Amino acid sequence: MESGGKGWHYGSLFFYTACALALYSPRVTGQIRYSIPEEMPVGSFVGNIVSDLGLEPKRLISGKARVFTADSSEYIGLDKENGYLVVKNKIDREELCGEISVCSVSFDVIFENPMELYRVTVDIQDINDNSPVFPKSRIEQEISELAVLGARFPLESAIDPDVGVNTLQKYTLQPTDHFKLNVQNGDDGSKNVEMVLHSPLDREKKKHHNLILTAFDGGKPQRSATVQINIIVLDVNDNAPVFSQSSYKTSVVENAPKSTVVTKVSATDADESSHGIQYYFEHATSTVKTLFSIDADSGEVKVIGDIDYEKHKQFKIKVKAKDQGGLTDSSEIIIDVIDVNDNAPKITIMSFSSAVAEDATPGTVIAMINVQDLDSGDNSKIRCSIDMNSPFKIISSLTNYYNLVTDSELDREQTAEYNITITAVDGGNPPLSSKEILNLKISDVNDHAPQFEQESYNAFIAENNPPSTTILSVKAVDMDWGPNAKVSYFLIDGNLNGAPLASYISINSESGVIYAEKLFDYEQLKSFKMQVKAQDGGSPPLSNNVTVNIIIQDQNDNAPQVLYPVQTSASVVAEIVPRAADVGYLVTKVVAVDVDSGQNAWLSYKLQKATDRALFEVGLQNGEIRTVRQVTDKDAVKQKLTVVVEDNGQPSRSAVVSINVAVADSFPEVLSEFTDFTHEKQYNDNLTFYLILALAVVSLLFIVSIISIISVKIYRWRQNKLFYKSGANLPVIPYYPPVYADGTLQHVYNYEMCGTTDSRMSDIKFVRPYSQNTLVSQSRLGTVQREKKEQEVDDLTLEQKPPNADWRFPPNQRPGPSGAGVRPDEAGATAGVIAGTGPWPNPPTEAEQLQALMAAANEASEATATLGPRYNPQYGPDYRQNVYIPGSTATLTANPQQQVPQQALPPPQALPPVEAPKAQTPASKKKPTKKDKK
Repeated sequence: MESGGKGWHYGSLFFYTACALALYSPRVTGQIRYSIPEEMPVGSFVGNIVSDLGLEPKRLISGKARVFTADSSEYIGLDKENGYLVVKNKIDREELCGEISVCSVSFDVIFENPMELYRVTVDIQDINDNSPVFPKSRIEQEISELAVLGARFPLESAIDPDVGVNTLQKYTLQPTDHFKLNVQNGDDGSKNVEMVLHSPLDREKKKHHNLILTAFDGGKPQRSATVQINIIVLDVNDNAPVFSQSSYKTSVVENAPKSTVVTKVSATDADESSHGIQYYFEHATSTVKTLFSIDADSGEVKVIGDIDYEKHKQFKIKVKAKDQGGLTDSSEIIIDVIDVNDNAPKITIMSFSSAVAEDATPGTVIAMINVQDLDSGDNSKIRCSIDMNSPFKIISSLTNYYNLVTDSELDREQTAEYNITITAVDGGNPPLSSKEILNLKISDVNDHAPQFEQESYNAFIAENNPPSTTILSVKAVDMDWGPNAKVSYFLIDGNLNGAPLASYISINSESGVIYAEKLFDYEQLKSFKMQVKAQDGGSPPLSNNVTVNIIIQDQNDNAPQVLYPVQTSASVVAEIVPRAADVGYLVTKVVAVDVDSGQNAWLSYKLQKATDRALFEVGLQNGEIRTVRQVTDKDAVKQKLTVVVEDNGQPSRSAVVSINVAVADSFPEVLSEFTDFTHEKQYNDNLTFYLILALAVVSLLFIVSIISIISVKIYRWRQNKLFYKSGANLPVIPYYPPVYADGTLQHVYNYEMCGTTDSRMSDIKFVRPYSQNTLVSQSRLGTVQREKKEQEVDDLTLEQKPPNADWRFPPNQRPGPSGAGVRPDEAGATAGVIAGTGPWPNPPTEAEQLQALMAAANEASEATATLGPRYNPQYGPDYRQNVYIPGSTATLTANPQQQVPQQALPPPQALPPVEAPKAQTPASKKKPTKKDKK
C-alpha cells in the first residue's frame, strides 16, 4: 500500500503535465504517469485511472476498456470493476532495463464506443534486492618484488545490478600493511578499483600476501560482497606492458557473420620478453563473452555470436595486457552496433469493427491500428497505406498509430464485404513491409424497394374457369438482404362490378401466384385491371405496385339464338311463296346471333331437313332461304324446312329453327292446307325422363278416370232406373233438318285466326268444323220405344258433342234465322270467329222449343212429386228456369233479364279479308275431286 500511495503521488504529478501535452494530439484523450517499486507482488495496486482521468466507472464496462502494449509484455493489468491498475506480472527492474538507471513501462488503455486512447507510463523504482557480486571468488595477483612504490594493480570490480544508491558504493581492503585501495569513478558512473603499493615487497621475507576485498552498496539494509586476493611476489620484472591507445573505438553491423574481426589491440613491454604479452577481457559480462572473443596472443577481437541492434546498440569492453613478469596494463574497447534494416514493420490491430452499416457516414472509424518497427533511423520510418479504389482511407492519429475510416458512402447491394489490405513499409534500403488483411462485412439497410420483373403483367384466362385456377405469377426482387429482402404480395383493395376485388381474385402472399376465386363469364366481364403491391420485410417497409391486366378469353359456351323467325308454341309461322316465284326468290331470312365473340360467334346456316330439298336452299353465311328452281303446280302447298344455325367454336354449338312455307297464290289455299298442322315439339336432353313421367301421370289419371266414370255410371244408372219407373219422362222435340236444294252449306266452319299486315309472317290456327248431326241424333230419340229408354239415354250421353261456340254471341250475331249472319267482309281477318253465311233452313226457334219444354214440364210436375225430395223443384233442378236443348250450345232461361255477355272481339288486324266459301247450288254440285278432298 505504501508503494501504491507513492504511485498516486507521481501519477498526480504527471497527469496535469500529460493533459497539457494532450492538447497537441487530438486523437489521444489523456496521458498519466505512475511510479512503483520493482518486485511488487502480483495484484498490487498501481493507480486508479477512473478518478485520475475523471471517468465514469461504468465507462470501463461499456467501452470495453483494455490494456495494449506494443511488445505484448503485460506487466500491468486493469481491474475493470474498480478501475484500478494492478501488477499483473512480477517486475524485475534489472531484467527489464538492465544497467539503464531510468526504467519505465509504457502502455495504452483503449476504450471503444467511442474509441478513446489513454497513454500510461509506469516508472519502475529500483530497490536494493541485489548484493554486489565479484566475478571471481578468489583473485590471484603476481607482483614483482621490485615493484616501485605507488605501483597500481587493477582489481576486478564487483557487479551490482541495482542502480542509484542501491548500486555499488565503496570498497574496503584488509590488511593494508603493503597495499591500499584507490577507487576511480568512470564517466558512465562505474567504479574502478586499484591496489596501490605503498610499502616495498620483499620476496625473501614473504612470498604470499592474502588480502580481503569487500564491496558495499548504498541500500537499506546495506548489502556487501567479499573476495580473497592472493598476492604472489615475483622475482624482478621492472617494466609493465603499455597499450598503444587508452581506448579503442570501433563499430560492427548487426547480424555480422561470425569470426568477423571487430578490432585489434596491442601493447608493448620495454623488457626483452615483451613477446610474452597476453591479452584478455577484464570484467566482461556474460553477454560480451557470448558475442565477442579476443585472441590472447594477437589481441584480435572477433564476433562469435549474433549481434542484434535492437538489443544492444553499444558495447564497452575492458581489455588487459599482461607480460611474463606479471606486469599489466588496461584499456577499453568501445564497439558501436550499426543498425541494419532487418525488421519488418509490425502491424497490430488494436480495435476493429467487423461489420459496418451501409448507411455509415464518411469518416466513421472502422479500425484502430498500431504499427512499429524495431529498427532505427530511416529504417524505422513507416508509411502505412491501403488498397486504392476502395471507399476507405487510413489516416495517422499519432506516432505509429493509424485510424481506418470510411471515405465515401457504402452500398451493400454493390459490394457486400471488403477485404481491406493494410500495408506498412519502412524506409530501409531495401525496404521491408508487412501486410494485414481485414474482412469487413457491410450490414444491410432497407434502402431498396422491391422491383417487379415487368412494368405490367398481362394474363389470359378462359371463361368458365373452375375456382382456385392459377392465372399467373408475379415476382418482385429486392436487392436488400435478409428480412429486408423478403417480399410479400398483396392485392390493393378495389371493386369489380360492384363487388370487392378480393371476391374475384386472390394472391399468395409468399409466392405471388394469383388465383381466380370464382368463374368468369366473358359475356359479362371481358377484362379488368388491378394493382398488386410487393412489400419487403424492412422497418419501415418499402413497397412497389404493378398493374396486372386480366383478359377473359371467350369459350364457346353459348349456342346461337334465333331472332327470326320467332318460335312459339301458341302460333305457327308460315311463309307464302307464290307459284310464279322465279329461281332465287327470297322466301325468308333466318336471323340469329351468338353472344360469344370471335370465331365462336361466326354463324353458318345449313338446311337440315326439307319437304323438297330440290326447291329451297339456305345461304351459308347470311341465312337467306331462296328457291333454287322454278315453282311448279306439282309442288306441295305445305313445305316444312328445318334450318340448323351452327357457330364456329370448338366444339361447335347449334340451334334449330323450323320454318313452314306455303306454296300458294291466295290466302284461302293457305288456310285449307294448314288445317291439320301442329307444331313439332322441341325436346330437350331429358326427353326420356319427361316421357316416362308423363306416361306414369297419364296412366294414373286414366285409371282414376276409369274408376270415376264407372262410379258415376253406376250411380246414374241407379238414379235413372228409379226415375223411369216413376213414369215421368221429359218430352223431347225431334228436329229433322231438311235437305236444301239451293246449295246451302250443311256445315258451319268456325275459324280462329291471328295475323299481321305481312301475310308471309302470318300465324294461322283453325279448328275442325262442327256439323248438325247432333240435332239429328237427338231427333231420333222420339221414334224409339219406351221400353228401351234406359239404353237410349246412355247413347244420348255418349253421342252428345261438345257445345258449339256460337252460344257466346248475341242472337243478332248468330247464324241462321235467329240472328243476322256476320258478313265475312265485315269481320275480315280481325274477327275471332269467321262464320260461313248463306240461306239457312227454318227449324223451330229456341223460344218455341222453350215454350214446348215448359208446357211438358208442367204436365209432368205431378209425376215428379213421387220421386221424393231429390227431384222436387225445391231441392233439384228446375226445368222451367233452365232448359238445355240437345244438340245446341245455348242455355235457355225463363228469366228475360238474364243475358249472356257478349264476348269482346279482338281489334282488327291489317290482313287481307278472307272470303267465305261460296254456297253450293244443286246445279253446281259435283263430285269432289282428289285435290278438293285434300
